[in-house]
Amino acid sequence: MNLNETEKNLLKEIADISGIPEGAYNIRSNGKSVGRRSGKNIDIVPKEDVSGLDIFIKPDTKGESVHIPVVMTQSGLKEEVYNDFHIGENAQVEIVAGCGIDNCGCDDSQHDGIHRFFVGRNASVKYVEKHYGSGAGAGKRILNPITQVYMEENSYAEMEMVQIKGVDDTTRTTEAELKAGAKLVVRERLMTHNDQTAVSIYTVELNGTDSCADVVSRAVAADNSYQKFDAKIVGNAPCKGHTECDSIIMDNGKILAVPCLEANDVDASLVHEAAIGKIAGEQIIKLMTLGLTEEEAEEQIINGFLR
Repeated sequence: MNLNETEKNLLKEIADISGIPEGAYNIRSNGKSVGRRSGKNIDIVPKEDVSGLDIFIKPDTKGESVHIPVVMTQSGLKEEVYNDFHIGENAQVEIVAGCGIDNCGCDDSQHDGIHRFFVGRNASVKYVEKHYGSGAGAGKRILNPITQVYMEENSYAEMEMVQIKGVDDTTRTTEAELKAGAKLVVRERLMTHNDQTAVSIYTVELNGTDSCADVVSRAVAADNSYQKFDAKIVGNAPCKGHTECDSIIMDNGKILAVPCLEANDVDASLVHEAAIGKIAGEQIIKLMTLGLTEEEAEEQIINGFLR
């Protein structure tokens, strides 16, 4: 791979990799693949009709990983990419995605990633998606991920959705359909500054007996930024669903939490929790007595909250 220092730094931020990652991978830079490798049990195939990939994970695959990060350093570039993950029965795999945009120009840069997961019976997948923006240009850094998850019987999916910093506008849309015994766990961590806007939309349908979903968002809105958390869990069978929004608001930030629970079965057990508030003054004072400035104390509290 021929990457400059800015691209390497972006990869480190979003995928925690330096150089060529272990296992199967596809690294995309400024609209093109700059490196790809399949494995014995994982096959990465470019799509023919649209920009994107089909990733096939064989049944019974254990302990392997796929890295598919995207970096953009070209101001004004806008792209839409479709990636489908076909996870075979009894497979266990980790998938690391994410997008980093460094925009030093005056035109907006935008990446829209559409990811579909077809999780086979008894399969388990951990998906990590991190977003990051940098660059001193006036052009925006825009990310609009769409994630669709289709889970077969007794499958498991854990999704870590993280927005580190520097993303000006984002709308994250996640949809999931679960069959009997399937379990979905989502952990969202989000930080916004300045005039940034972030909207998260989750719709989870629990269609099978003993299906389960746990969707939790932790977020901090600072300066004049705006966030919206819109989560809907639909219980169509005897199932369990939980969604939670826990947020810190600072300065002139604004946060809107929109819970929605729909029970269509008498044995559907659905719960929503939401809390929005500022950092407690006594927390800051306690840290300042240990020698931290007020700004350092706030930073420590926020970092701990978003872990």
